[in-house]
Amino acid sequence: MKLSFRWYGDDDPVTLEKIRQIPGMVGIVTAIYDIPAGEAWPYEKIKELKDKVEAAGLEISAIESVPVPEAIKMGVEPRDRYIENYKETLRNLAKAGIEVVTYNFMPVFDWTRSELDYELEDGSEALIYKKEEVDKMDPVGGELDLPGWDTSYDKEELNDLMTAYREIDENKLWDNLEYFLKEIIPVAEEENIKMAIHPDDPPWSIFGLPRVIVGKENLRKFLNLVDSPANGLALCSGSLGVNPENDVPAIIREFGDRIHFAHVRNIKITGEDSFEEAAHLSEKGSLDMYEIMKAYHDVDFEGPLRPDHGRMIWGETGKPGYGLYDRALGATYLNGLWEAIKKSSK
Repeated sequence: MKLSFRWYGDDDPVTLEKIRQIPGMVGIVTAIYDIPAGEAWPYEKIKELKDKVEAAGLEISAIESVPVPEAIKMGVEPRDRYIENYKETLRNLAKAGIEVVTYNFMPVFDWTRSELDYELEDGSEALIYKKEEVDKMDPVGGELDLPGWDTSYDKEELNDLMTAYREIDENKLWDNLEYFLKEIIPVAEEENIKMAIHPDDPPWSIFGLPRVIVGKENLRKFLNLVDSPANGLALCSGSLGVNPENDVPAIIREFGDRIHFAHVRNIKITGEDSFEEAAHLSEKGSLDMYEIMKAYHDVDFEGPLRPDHGRMIWGETGKPGYGLYDRALGATYLNGLWEAIKKSSK
């Protein structure tokens, strides 16, 4: 595996120079953040980003993410124009030597939490999701107070989106996803790019919106929509693991040859559809991180693997879930597990 780290560009207080000092770190997972969703990424900007990462002694191991506009998810115009722009972005990424591209197909909202700075028993702060708190939020009524959400929509735009999605159930969302894949994957095959869809986070419906990348059966259905090595997964243990019915090591073993990118983090289930984000150490959460890493070893995983959604510890402030210290601890822990598993398997 290629130990990797998420970096949010020049405005990220966690600099490339700091990331490079993490033992075993080789890869950077990043994106271009100042281009609106739906517009093509120019090759020159991609090359500039790549050169900056490589000048710091690292490599871009994955792009996370190339956003999918709502028009594509909803199956409305101008989706075809956006898809053509997406293809152009993939070609430009391939020209720059990028091999893995991540995206998600979550309607309107990306990862969702009810609190970003919940104090855990050890005094650290973490992201949490309390079902009863999220259930009180009302996007359509304008009473939405969603921590960490990119409020790029004004109230009228959000209401229009939510109203439009009332006509889109899971079956329609599957249809729109299949349409997108059948356009995109042939280009990815031509350009030797591995497309990696991220699971829905959390893996259940929120605000009445459909979500489809939620568990083993749906992952199998997704991969069969376009049965190609270029059509794969960005498997996130935390996103899937908050549903106790999702056996993450078993999922890794079943879909190992189609996992192109691994997010490895721990969570602690605190109730029905409720959870806290925990330290990576197995005993601090509900997931067995040893078994997860062993599953990746057993399937000969060679792609980028990164820690994810760290706590805020030691007084650090910054982007919730994406500070340096706890993610660095997580990376070192995962690397230690990997070394021990490799040596014990000889």
